[in-house]
Amino acid sequence: MMSMTGKRRRKSAEQTIVLVAAAAAGLVLGGAAQAQQIVVQGNKRVDADTIRSYVTGTASGSPEEARRNLLATGMFSDVKVSRSGGGTVVSVRENNIINRVVFEGNKKIEKATLEGEVEAKARGAFSQGVVQADIQRIKEVYRRAGRGTAKVSFRTVDLPNGRLDVIYVIEEGDKTGIKAINFVGNNVYSDSKLRELMSSSEMNFLSFIKTSDVYDPDRITSDLDIVRRYYLKNGYADFRVVNADARYVEGEGDAGWVITVTVEEGEQYRVGAVAIDSRLPGLDTQKLDGEVRAQVGDVYNAEDVERTLNGVTNQVGRQGYPFAQVRPTGQRDRATHTVALGFVVEDGPRVYVERINIRGNTRTRDYVIRRELDITEGDAYNRVLTDRAERRLNGLGFFKKVRFSNEPGSSADRVIINIDVEDQPTGSFSVAGGYSTQDGIIGEVSVSESNFLGRGQYVRVAGTGGQYSRGFDFSFTEPYFLGYRLAAGFDAFYKYSDQTRYSRYETTVYGGQLRVGLPITEEFGVTLRYSLYNTELRVPNTVKRPYNDCSNPIPGYTTLTNGLKATGAVGEQAAFPLCAADGEASIALKGSQGSTLTSLAGLTLAYSTLDNFASPRNGLYAELKPDLAGLGGDSKFFRVTGDARYYKEFYEDIVGFVRFQGGHIEALNNQPLRITDQFFLGPSLVRGFAPNGIGPRDIGISDSRSNAIGGSTYFGGTVEVQFPLPGIPRDLGLKGAVFADAGTLFGYNGRTQFDVNNDRFINGFAPGSGCNFNQATIGVEPECVNVRDKLIIRSSVGASILWNSPLGPIRFDYAYALSKDEGIKTAFGRVGQDQIQAFRFSGGSRF
Repeated sequence: MMSMTGKRRRKSAEQTIVLVAAAAAGLVLGGAAQAQQIVVQGNKRVDADTIRSYVTGTASGSPEEARRNLLATGMFSDVKVSRSGGGTVVSVRENNIINRVVFEGNKKIEKATLEGEVEAKARGAFSQGVVQADIQRIKEVYRRAGRGTAKVSFRTVDLPNGRLDVIYVIEEGDKTGIKAINFVGNNVYSDSKLRELMSSSEMNFLSFIKTSDVYDPDRITSDLDIVRRYYLKNGYADFRVVNADARYVEGEGDAGWVITVTVEEGEQYRVGAVAIDSRLPGLDTQKLDGEVRAQVGDVYNAEDVERTLNGVTNQVGRQGYPFAQVRPTGQRDRATHTVALGFVVEDGPRVYVERINIRGNTRTRDYVIRRELDITEGDAYNRVLTDRAERRLNGLGFFKKVRFSNEPGSSADRVIINIDVEDQPTGSFSVAGGYSTQDGIIGEVSVSESNFLGRGQYVRVAGTGGQYSRGFDFSFTEPYFLGYRLAAGFDAFYKYSDQTRYSRYETTVYGGQLRVGLPITEEFGVTLRYSLYNTELRVPNTVKRPYNDCSNPIPGYTTLTNGLKATGAVGEQAAFPLCAADGEASIALKGSQGSTLTSLAGLTLAYSTLDNFASPRNGLYAELKPDLAGLGGDSKFFRVTGDARYYKEFYEDIVGFVRFQGGHIEALNNQPLRITDQFFLGPSLVRGFAPNGIGPRDIGISDSRSNAIGGSTYFGGTVEVQFPLPGIPRDLGLKGAVFADAGTLFGYNGRTQFDVNNDRFINGFAPGSGCNFNQATIGVEPECVNVRDKLIIRSSVGASILWNSPLGPIRFDYAYALSKDEGIKTAFGRVGQDQIQAFRFSGGSRF
């Protein structure tokens, strides 16, 4: 029998179950009753239970809190919550549903950009507050785009079923960019000098075609870093930017941003001492000395310090010290304005890279970023190497910003490197046009992409057309060929050029080139090249350009030596001048007509310390290019050319440079050079002379423009000083220059005898053995080249105007020839003389 204790326990359990069940039922029935006591009015699309949940879910249960919660949903334009007869009445007025969002009047900013800024979206609930906030967002977009006076309003169009269209009406207004960039505290460098360093610029009369005057906070930050690095590079070790204030100034027709930058320059320092303090036993410090870029007495240069850090760090690593750290030190002596530089090499903490996280790259592949790093997972952590990687990534131009950060790893000897990037557009489409005295009016359409498919590859397709030339070229470059830091690529090209204004021929060149570039150091690189191209030379022979009618008479036009037209009857008097007097090409050109295939292998050895490749002020650039042709094809020669330029800024914005250039080409196997392989020079060597205006000439003809036949050796030098034009705002990009050029071209090594008259044995001469005339035909066509080849130094002086315009660089040169080859005087006039061209204009544009 069950004991009394067991009966009592069973009865107690039954009572507990009944109580729990009753409580649960009470809660359910109570909740239902409460829900029934909440009356919802005015809702059409929103479910009543959804509205009740906002009332029952309030913490305090107050009607005001329920009202605020319902309004916060954005689904209602008005909500009233009140108590009535022990219940709650909720009256709502629903917002309309947005059918679509439309922008009117936007021409300068694309619809997609505006859609990404506004919060009002199709199929969302219409809210007056959201739309008003969107208006302010749109105004801010226009303000950042340089149109701070833009006006934005909205209207709605009612549709059936509670839907509506939201239309933002935009009046873009005039451009309001950067009104002024002012510097405070600068004494060493003027405002104009510092503004010139920046990519941001002030508004001027060219604002309608430039975008650099649009206020961009990120670009201003980058510009100020450029200013800071400029001061540090020039010895101002204490320099700092104290404050940068950007203020938008309202005003009818005079609105814009005023940027005020406050700086502290400090004093200029020089290097007082340089020492490497190695605290690692067994380290070969002599090899480290070769990595030091700063020398005692030099102006302190922060870039030299960075290069030394990189060089010493790499050298220490190569000697087997992966955890070594190189730490720069600088002891300033304010009395003597010198800095004692030190580079401490010591054993750092044994910390390994556990993981490298790359974040934010929506387009660029991970490996494109990782290959710029000199460290990877598992390597010893080194701050110098990560700083260099950050500079490399910023220099690629693929990202709007790059930021490195660290966080602790899974243990004390592990670190995680985070790389945050933001992709930016890297493709461009451009239409360019220009004019030069050599090429005439010319236009170009090009499409380029520097980060093709996010792989970091460079692709460019361009087509050109103009008065005297047209062409096409395609380029592709892989900067990391086979996973190594080798820039490999290829080019395909086609170019037609009409040289008849300065000579009497046309050329068509088409082919391709393979290249591999290897950077040896930051300043020195080697490029291996292989080119295969075909050159077609043709001498025009038409009534308008009768440059070959002595060999190929033009019916009804060409005049024979006996006074007859080529097709006239015997005794018919000619109405035209002799064929040799209307622009006959040199026999060297005629005999070189046809196609020449060139197979060429070469090297480019380049060294550069220029501070700015596009507009250098200081530094040296030198290149040497040896080439060998003869690996198949028709041309067989060895050629070497060199070019060296040294720039020095003497005073603020006054830059001088000297240039030396030269070249020589030598035929192989004792064969004469083809005329298309020789050098034809003019203003590119000595300004003041026409294209093809100097060098060896054929004086067997009287046409001075047709007798340039090229040379095998040239050299020359240039001295130039560039300076700002007084009274002209410097931000317009106008400069003046004075120059002096000197150089020469000589050494014709081509054929001198040709059988163009098809008179194999005339007057007892074998073909090509004499200067024969075929009296049975034209009778005026010599079959040999009478070469005038003098080693005469040509020289000139002149002045230039340079304009770095928003349309591209434009240059005007006026040169006066001091010395030249005067040629010789003949019965036909003076022949063999150099051709002068005092004025030269070149320029390009983007529009």
